Amino acid sequence: MSELGRKLAADAGLAAELLPIAQAALAKYDGLDNHYQRKENQLFPLLERHGVTGPSQVMWGIHDQLRALWKQSRKSAESGDIKALVEGIPALTRGMVEMIYKEEKILFPMAMEKLSAEDWVEVKRGEDELGYGLAKPAFSLPLAAGRPSPSPAPTPAAGMLNLGTGALSLEVVDLLLKHLPLDLSFVDENDVVRYYSDSKERIFPRTPASIGRTVQNCHPPRSVDTVNRILESFRAGKKDAAEFWIHMGPRFIHIRYFAVRDNAGKYRGCLEVTQDIGEIRALEGDRRLLDWKD
Repeated sequence: MSELGRKLAADAGLAAELLPIAQAALAKYDGLDNHYQRKENQLFPLLERHGVTGPSQVMWGIHDQLRALWKQSRKSAESGDIKALVEGIPALTRGMVEMIYKEEKILFPMAMEKLSAEDWVEVKRGEDELGYGLAKPAFSLPLAAGRPSPSPAPTPAAGMLNLGTGALSLEVVDLLLKHLPLDLSFVDENDVVRYYSDSKERIFPRTPASIGRTVQNCHPPRSVDTVNRILESFRAGKKDAAEFWIHMGPRFIHIRYFAVRDNAGKYRGCLEVTQDIGEIRALEGDRRLLDWKD
């Protein structure tokens, strides 16, 4: 890739000849974004725990610049835009080479020095979530000699719920559910209504009297057969979701049902998610985070 960048920078007339090579080289680096996401979501947070904040403050911005250059160069190569390709690839390859140097000479040695064996095990646990740029490793990460085995997730403080990816108080969990821009209802494995979110603007009415009631009794008779078929399909493992949409005046309501299963795959109930997506459907173009104005 860097050799391609040098050739294009030295002689723009070669661009048409090198176009197929450029297309293949850019496709080879489809994993670039995944590599940078691993740094941003794995290494940077752990380094910050050890008081090292420089990489996340500097490198992330450069990552975004290189992502933009890569996307533009990929687009130029696919469309055969020689002029844009000549301008983009040399800058992209130069930036990638400089970043690799910073990684190998600064970031990775710093990480090896600062992070413990337990930190690296935590990195390993997060890899599947981010996916893999080339191939999934076929080995387990060995612990450093003399280091203790990783401990289980810390016990949450009194009054806190361990949620697997964090710990929150009951009060905060309730507030989060109330502030979601959608309605939630949960029916357990015995088809009994156990919860609904008490949001400010519910789409369909719910009252405390529905808690403890069988879900079949919460639907009009003409709908009960369909409700039963959905639940039985979930219970049997045939389906994991069912969705419907209806117009209610100016509102466009999206209703989804999801089978809730535990880590062993056992059916534990059904989650209903209802949302007015009328305004979402009307969105056009882009509004990025940096476009926000107060």
